[in-house]
Order: sequence, then structure tokens, then C-alpha cells
Amino acid sequence: MAEAEPQALTYIPEVILKKRKHKEESIALTRKTQLELGQNGGKKRRMEDIKRPEQFVREFRDKELDLIRMKQRTKRAKSALSIPNSKLLFVIRIHGKNDMHPKTRNILYKLRLTRIFHGVFLKATPGVLELLQKVEPYVTYGYPNVKNVSDLIYKKGYGKIDNKRVPLIDNNIIEQALGKHGIVCIEDIVHEVVNAGPHFKEISSFLGSFSLNKPKEGLMGKKALYIDGGDTGNRENQINDLINKMN
Repeated sequence: MAEAEPQALTYIPEVILKKRKHKEESIALTRKTQLELGQNGGKKRRMEDIKRPEQFVREFRDKELDLIRMKQRTKRAKSALSIPNSKLLFVIRIHGKNDMHPKTRNILYKLRLTRIFHGVFLKATPGVLELLQKVEPYVTYGYPNVKNVSDLIYKKGYGKIDNKRVPLIDNNIIEQALGKHGIVCIEDIVHEVVNAGPHFKEISSFLGSFSLNKPKEGLMGKKALYIDGGDTGNRENQINDLINKMN
């Protein structure tokens, strides 16, 4: 019986061998780093993340206080709601949610202000003014001029199609979404928003909110009303100065 011939060893190029070695060394180094973090830094971070009982109590009290103050604001006389000088408002959320009651957060979400430094166009109706009164410590608003309305829509406007944000770079996108309302281009959107026209609601839903830049100057971090030297509430025409700083 003839002996089987030995099989030839598969030749592996030196370049591939070096790549394998480098990969194995990299994986070993990554695992070592992860192990060290788990033994040293990991435990420290977990201890810092654990909330003490008094922290829970403080956060609960802050949120309940936010709800109480919101109810107090809604008890103001109807005459306390300033009569708007314009049919159009631009509202900017300027504060976060650390001490915010869930009811306050729900109102902000209803106004489509889900994030800090996001802004929306709203019609100055009695219902909208009442909602703004409830969330006054978290927003500022006023009457945008034509130039700022146009700049915001042209520079920061996005349309929502199939739950996706689409830049307004093609009028075909606008016509597809709003053509049935006679709105076929970005100029039509600007005109309808400026005049708070009959299809304002459809346009607002299509545009969504505007993501603004954090102002380097102009906000002091105070939840007091703007007329009292703070940041919040109605700025009337002064909202345009803030828009310019955030645009």
C-alpha cells in the first residue's frame, strides 16, 4: 500500500500575517482597557449615578412646586393676558426640564417645543395665549418681523414627509405636501405664515420646529418675566433681536 503524499502547507502572505497580529493585539488592548475601567472607573461612575433619598424628595418637591405655580398663573384674570399686537407669534423654549412637572412638559410637547432652543410659529389665539401662560417660565415669545420669518424658513426650514425631516431645497417637495391647499413653493409658505393665513395649521405641521443656536449673549438664565428683567414671557417686538442672535 502506497504511502499518502503529505499535503502542501497553505501559503499565507506575510502582509496578511502582520494584519492578523495587529488585530489580535488591538483586541487584547481593548479588552484590557475595558477590564480596567470596569474595576476602577466603572464602579465610581455607578456610585455617582445612584440618587440619594433626599435628592428624590427635592426633585419631587420642585416638580410639585412647578405645578402649583402653573395653577396660580392660570388663576390670573383674563385681562392679565396681554392683547397681542400681531396675529403671529414666534415661541422659543429657553429652559430645560430638571424641575418640570409632567403636565408642564405635556403642554410644551403640545406646542411642539420638545427641545431647548427650538422655536415654532403659532397663531396668537386666546387658547394659545393661555397655554403660553401655563408654561411661561420655560418659553419666551413675541412678534417676528417679515425678514426673520423669511430667514428662518429659508435657512432653517425643514419639511416633514413620512416622519422624516426633508430640507426645503426643491419646490416639488412643498407642492407634494401642500399643493392641495394652493401652496406650491417656499414663497407661498412665507406669505401664509406672515399673514397667519387659513392654511397656517397645515404649514406649521409640515414645517415642524426650528432648531436654533444657543445665544452667546442675551439670556441671563432667569425664569422671571422679560418685562421684569428676566428672560421669559412676551418680548413683543424684541423677540427679533433674540432671533438674530440665535439664527
